[in-house]
Amino acid sequence: MEKKIIYLDHAATTATRPEVVDAMLPYFTENFWNPSSVYTPALNNRKVVDESRETIARSLGTTAENIYFTAGGSESDNWALKCTAEAYANKGKHIITSKIEHHAILHTCEYLEKKGFEITYIDVDENGILKLDDLKAAIRPDTILISVMFANNEIGTIQPIKEIGAIAKEHGILFHTDAVQAYAQIPINVDEYNIDMLSVSGHKFGGPKGIGFLYIRKGLKLRSFIHGGAQERKRRAGTENITGIVGIAKAVEIAFATMDERIKHETEVRDYAIKRILAEVPYCRLNGDAQKRVPNNINISFQFIEGESLLIMLDMAGICASSGSACTSGSLDPSHVLLAIGLPHEIAHGSLRMTIGEETTKEDMDYVVDNIKEIVTKLRTMSPLYEDFVKKNN
Repeated sequence: MEKKIIYLDHAATTATRPEVVDAMLPYFTENFWNPSSVYTPALNNRKVVDESRETIARSLGTTAENIYFTAGGSESDNWALKCTAEAYANKGKHIITSKIEHHAILHTCEYLEKKGFEITYIDVDENGILKLDDLKAAIRPDTILISVMFANNEIGTIQPIKEIGAIAKEHGILFHTDAVQAYAQIPINVDEYNIDMLSVSGHKFGGPKGIGFLYIRKGLKLRSFIHGGAQERKRRAGTENITGIVGIAKAVEIAFATMDERIKHETEVRDYAIKRILAEVPYCRLNGDAQKRVPNNINISFQFIEGESLLIMLDMAGICASSGSACTSGSLDPSHVLLAIGLPHEIAHGSLRMTIGEETTKEDMDYVVDNIKEIVTKLRTMSPLYEDFVKKNN
């Protein structure tokens, strides 16, 4: 009998929806034409690209001319930061970000520091929310960009994006947000939030891997990120990924049509699981804000255990989860996000991230929580730290 798999790592990636695969298939074979060619079949594909761009633009309350297709979130983040830095260097060389950004932002900032730019990394509070007073205090006459993620990929906390956008606009500073974990999870309107650039990756919401987009507000003088052709209105060279573009547009269409229902379901399942874990497993804590978090995120730290051991034993029970970002899954260092919210190393090491999907049920989470209880108890019996703690408290 095949072991049941419960997938709780939707923040890392999602399955491509069957409807998305069906929409993509013709563009691998009979409609394979290069959208940049001039003959009629290719021009039909050009029309499909344009329609896909319009679908995505509507989801953000903007127009198609502001959407640029990329290979995913990391490329979009790199483009936003590097090309803003290059284009506005004459105005200033100071950039503000937060300490809990995805490594696509943090490592790009490190690169820019080597190029002579100054980066200010803003602290967050114990729930992972950026401190607006610290942001205001960090602004200088030479600040050219603020980049703050919409929702954190590890602890799910949603940042005060509207307030950050207003602060940036008031000071005439460009505002970029990495919305990879928020887009298609919660409604976003780029004009309402004063967002100048926004990064998205298609495989986080039922689209294919290898496709994403960067929203760039009209009027920004960002140069090309990839050179070699006139695609994406001369800003991103390379033959258009027609299959990926069709796929992400179809995924967007479905995700936004089902968003309200999905938010309600995922929030109920999330809160049910969190309540059970906090009530039934001693010496654990919820990471991230209890209310201001994306609907699908559960992040819990368990004292006196190693998160890696917990993950391995959950895997043996058919449960797929993570300890943090998939991009750093090979690292033995504790999460920079958990350290930034004030967790000591030993507690940060015992953390578990579970990100649910629309197919996840309360029954699934009952199985998961029962296994967590059993595994945590077993691991603690092997922990000398836990043994000392029990002796001390008895």
